[in-house]
Amino acid sequence: MNKKQAFSLFLSLVLFFSAGTSLAQSTDELEFNIDASSPGIPLPRIYKPSIDLSGRGAHRDLTWPQTLAAKGILETWQADLGFANFYRLQYNLWEVEQLAKDKAARDKLLDNYESVIKQISDSGGVIILNLFGTPSGLGKVLDKNSAVHNLKKYKQLVKDTIRRLSCEKKYNIWYELWNAPDLEDFYLGERSEYLNLYRIVAEAVKELRQEAKMHIPLGGPATSSWFANIQPNDILTPERSLIYELIKYCYSYKLPLDFISWHAYSSDPALEKQLSIYKKPFIKLIREWLSYFHFESSMPLIIDEWNFDAAANISSKRGREAYVTASFIPARLKNMQEAGLDYQTYFCLEDFGGNKEGVNRNLGVFSFDGQERSDYKVYAKAGYNTFRMLNLLGNELLPSPPADEFAGIIPTRSQDYLAVLIFNYIDPQAAMNYLSRSIVELNSAERKYIINIIKSDRIEKILSGQLDLSTLRLPAKARNMLKSAIELNNLAGKFSAANRKIKVSFKGAKDVYMFSRYIVDSSCSRDCAFKASDEKEIDLGQGYSEIIEMSPYSVQLLVFKKKPLPPVEEKPAASSSVEEPVKNAESKP
Repeated sequence: MNKKQAFSLFLSLVLFFSAGTSLAQSTDELEFNIDASSPGIPLPRIYKPSIDLSGRGAHRDLTWPQTLAAKGILETWQADLGFANFYRLQYNLWEVEQLAKDKAARDKLLDNYESVIKQISDSGGVIILNLFGTPSGLGKVLDKNSAVHNLKKYKQLVKDTIRRLSCEKKYNIWYELWNAPDLEDFYLGERSEYLNLYRIVAEAVKELRQEAKMHIPLGGPATSSWFANIQPNDILTPERSLIYELIKYCYSYKLPLDFISWHAYSSDPALEKQLSIYKKPFIKLIREWLSYFHFESSMPLIIDEWNFDAAANISSKRGREAYVTASFIPARLKNMQEAGLDYQTYFCLEDFGGNKEGVNRNLGVFSFDGQERSDYKVYAKAGYNTFRMLNLLGNELLPSPPADEFAGIIPTRSQDYLAVLIFNYIDPQAAMNYLSRSIVELNSAERKYIINIIKSDRIEKILSGQLDLSTLRLPAKARNMLKSAIELNNLAGKFSAANRKIKVSFKGAKDVYMFSRYIVDSSCSRDCAFKASDEKEIDLGQGYSEIIEMSPYSVQLLVFKKKPLPPVEEKPAASSSVEEPVKNAESKP
C-alpha cells in the first residue's frame, strides 16, 4: 500500500466514528454461560435471512428482469429458506418501457416481476420494491439514470404501477425511490431534482391511499451511506445528508415518509455503532431528526444493501475465501441489532458477471460459471450456509454473554429447542477501523497528529512495530490511542492465524436433548454440504459444557432438540374370567 492509498483508506474510515476507545479483553480462551431459563425477547427480525434478490446483470431472455438473480436460484432459496422475511427487488421502469412496442414481451416481463412479488407476499414476507430507471423520453438526457424531466408522465407511470400491485393485487410492498442517487453511476441529477421526484411519487401514493382506503408505505433515499448526499458530503456535516434533507422536505410538503434506508458496505462489524460528530450514535441522531420534524422516532430504519467490503470490487474474501464473509454476516447482524437498527437486506442473491456493461462483482451468496449455456453451473458460497444457520435460530433471543472484538454468540430458544450460533470473525482492517472510530474522542489539534501520521505513510510501520512510538512527539491521548491500535493489530494478527478455544456452559434446562452441530469454516468456500455433525444425546438437567475449537473466520451452530418422552404403555385389558360373571349377572331377569 503506497502513501496515497493508505491516506485514502484512512480518510474513508475516518468518516465512520463509533463509541468508546477502550478495548475489551481478548484472551486465547473464552467462556460463554447461557441460562436457558432466563427471560428472553422475541427474536428480532433483523436476524431473519433477508436479502436483495439482485444478480447476474444480464439474461438472454429479455422478459426476465435483467438485474434479478436467475430463476433457479430463487427457487433454491425458496425451497431452503422460504420467503417469509424482507426481500428487496429492484424494479427497472426504464427496462419495462423498452419493451413498449412488443406488448407480449412487455406483459411477460411484468408477469415475471409480479410472480416473484406474489410469491413473497403469499409467503408472509415484505417486498421492498426499489423503483428506479427513467424511461426514454422522460429524462433530461437519453440515459436510464437520467433525472426525470417529464414529472407528470413519470408520476402517472409510477401511480399505475403501484395501483396494480398494491391496490388491486394487495401485495405486501414497501416502495423505495431510486437506488444510490448520490452516485453518478446510478443517478444523473441534482439534489433538488431527486427531491422533486420523491414529491411527485409521494403525491401519487397519497392519492392512491385515499382512492383505495389503504396504507401504502413509501421511503428512501437508499443512499450509498447514511451521511451521503448528491453533493459531496462527509460525516462531519450530517445535516447535509440526503436523509436529513428528505426528512425535512417531507415535513415541509406534508409528504408520506414511512421508512429510512441506506447502504453500508464495510469490513467493520460494528459499523452501526459509530458515533456522529455530536458524540452520539448516528442511528440515535437519525431518530432525533425524525422526532424534530414531527415524524415517529420509531420509524423503521433499514440498511437495504450491505456486505463485506475492503474497498475492492472483486474481493477474494467474497470469492475463493468466502468463509471470511460467511463469518462476517452474524458478527454484523449482532451489532446491527444492538445498535437499534430495525431491518436489513443483504446484497445480494447472486454474483454479477457476463453482462454487456462489464459489471463484475462477487457480492452474491451464489456464484455461477457460464451464462445460461448448456454447461451452466451455479454454486452456493459459504455465506449461504450461514443464512441457513440463521434460519434455524429459535423464536426467542436469550441474554448474550459478554464477548470481545472477534468472537461472539447469539443464543436463542424455542419451546422444545435451543440454538446457539457462535462466530469468530477477525476484521482485516481492525486497527484502522479502531482509529477511525476513536478519533472523535480527540480534539482538533490531537486529531491532526493522527492524520499526519497517515499522510506520511508511517501507520503501517507503527502498527507492525517497526517504528517506536517513543520516538514521536505526540499528545498523550493520541499516543495512547495508537498504543491501543497496535495492541488490537497484534491481537487481530494472532487470532487470524490460530484457533480459539471457546467453552459454552448451559444451565436452567431440565430435560434430555439431542445435540447436533453445523459448521462453516475455511475447509469449504462453495458448494458445502449443509448437514449436522457430532450428533449425541445430552442431559442438560445435569449441567453441561461444550468445548469448541473455533478456527479463524468460522461459524458454528449448536442445536439442542428436546428428546421426546417414551410413549406411555397402555394398561392391559381385563381378562375374560373376570368379565364373564358380570355378563351372566346382567343377563338374569
